[in-house]
Amino acid sequence: MAPSAVPVASTQLVPSKGATKETDKQPTKDLTPLQAISQGECLPGIPLFSSFDKHRAWILNHMAGAFRVLARKGYTEGISGHISVRDPEHADTFWTNPLGRHFGCLRASDMVLVNFEGQAVGGNRSRPANAAGFLIHSAVHKARPDVHAAVHAHGRYGKAWSAFAKPLEMLNQDVCYFYGEAQGVYEEFGGIVFNEEEGKRLAAALGPKGKGLVLRNHGLLTVGGTVDEAAYLYTLMERSCEIQLMVEAAAANGLKKILVDDEAAEYTFRMASDPEALYWEMQPDLEFEHEQCNGDYEK
Repeated sequence: MAPSAVPVASTQLVPSKGATKETDKQPTKDLTPLQAISQGECLPGIPLFSSFDKHRAWILNHMAGAFRVLARKGYTEGISGHISVRDPEHADTFWTNPLGRHFGCLRASDMVLVNFEGQAVGGNRSRPANAAGFLIHSAVHKARPDVHAAVHAHGRYGKAWSAFAKPLEMLNQDVCYFYGEAQGVYEEFGGIVFNEEEGKRLAAALGPKGKGLVLRNHGLLTVGGTVDEAAYLYTLMERSCEIQLMVEAAAANGLKKILVDDEAAEYTFRMASDPEALYWEMQPDLEFEHEQCNGDYEK
């Protein structure tokens, strides 16, 4: 039977990898990023599940919550934009949003499961998926087995910065999450992606270590090991584009930019861009969204 979107069962949070009650006594260099940011008892790690059904339901709940967060932040544009999340059981399929439904209205039960051939094979099939979105996301998932989730939307600042076809500069601590090979630029633009080859070129521009991609004249794409990580990185990259544009405007009036040096940027990236730390970066927004809509997105 094809997988369906079902309510999530309760799960047990597990300690962060290597976490102990004595971690606050260890030197920082011996701690994981999540341990280092936790003063005292470490935050729990990414949940583990006893079945694919429980894992799938958890993914879909967080996926729907991520859409609601993007909507509340204003990252919507007509029927554009999509999130994809690889199914935990069937790795050659991924969940995505139905075409034409507002991010702010999406629920876990709305998601549709598609395979790498573009066929809907599970979930809610009352509406089609986004064809351009399928080509982008399928190419990324095929090229990067480590990528379990990808987010693409048309936020205003991402679109504005994409006109320069340049990577974001290391202007502050937060943008260092995209330091080095974690950031790429797709320097071509041929209109809406309806060509499989363009999807492949886009995935190649992301590279084997990329977390964020600037798509020239288009917008942004981010990826992660969880939908939480990918969604948080999208919100961070969009905000970083806003900051970059503000700095560029100030620099145009004669103020000198001072960039984070490579050593500090690399250290910040290493200590903050860990999958567990990035998973937790998204949890406050999800918690706020859950409070605002009384958990409606989990239905």
